Amino acid sequence: MNIAIATDAWHPQISGVVTKLVHTAAALEALGHGVRLIHPNLFRTFPCPTYPQIRLALNPWKEVSRLLDRATPDAIHIATEGPIGLAARSYCKTRKLPFTTWYTTRFPEYVAMRFPIPAEWTYAGLRWFHSAATRVLVATEALKRELAERGFARVVVVPPGVDTERFHPRVKTFPDHFRPVLLYVGRVAIEKSIDDFLNLEVPGTKVVVGDGPDLNRLRRAFPNAIFLGPRTGEELARIYAEADVFVFPSRTDTFGLVLLEAIASGVPVAAYPVRGPLDVIRPGVTGVLDEDLARAVREALALDPQRCRTEALRWTWENSARAFLEHLEPLHRNPS
Repeated sequence: MNIAIATDAWHPQISGVVTKLVHTAAALEALGHGVRLIHPNLFRTFPCPTYPQIRLALNPWKEVSRLLDRATPDAIHIATEGPIGLAARSYCKTRKLPFTTWYTTRFPEYVAMRFPIPAEWTYAGLRWFHSAATRVLVATEALKRELAERGFARVVVVPPGVDTERFHPRVKTFPDHFRPVLLYVGRVAIEKSIDDFLNLEVPGTKVVVGDGPDLNRLRRAFPNAIFLGPRTGEELARIYAEADVFVFPSRTDTFGLVLLEAIASGVPVAAYPVRGPLDVIRPGVTGVLDEDLARAVREALALDPQRCRTEALRWTWENSARAFLEHLEPLHRNPS
């Protein structure tokens, strides 16, 4: 099958959405399918308001149509609700072609944190966007139920995976006087509640990996923390493996692929008991979920790294890609 995937999230942006796209495309190709990604690097772009690290395609309508025509796909999937996603949706609607979508980000909550726009208004726009899809793909049963309660239809679950060959336990080399090493990896933005992590009164060294609009403010406010900026690949995997606990203070994630990367590295998680961690973490085995995040950190330190690793092995990108394929809708092009 030849699959076209339209996305507003792509390199050099570092995010869970980009990670999912990269690994899903690779797994699909390993299964013998062709993948054509339509992403912002193929267009003139402009910085996203309040988040300049994200670049959005400028007026992509005609070019998206041209790229989709040239791709001659057997199925079309729209990964995001930005300019490219909107253009791909319009292309499919105009030609009466079926398509699937992903719901991966709590965009309404993120908008409400930055602008005086009620989340329900944004949810109404997202319901409109996804209402035309034959299926809306989400990562968990909990998110499926939540969207159904908000009026979304035809929602199906496609669990993500984790690269357990790259992310695995390693010999820890940090000196003992730095320990315990408490790690956060992800976007450095207001919706991630990183202040909650950095304000914790717990012993050890706090390390933040990632980039985003809040990075400079946090560096000034918390000079005793270590801010490494964005890291990827083998370097990122080594950083994960050095940690003693992965601290995930976000209350707004739909899943949190970084949670899987942490436990695959043999690092237990401390997080709030909210969507995302509740769907990934096995309490007392791969992490501790508590409204008292400092207590979660202290208790997570006692967990067995090998049991974290064993749990992570259940999540594979091949299984994720096979589930993705099951829900694609083949195109039935009308004769011209």
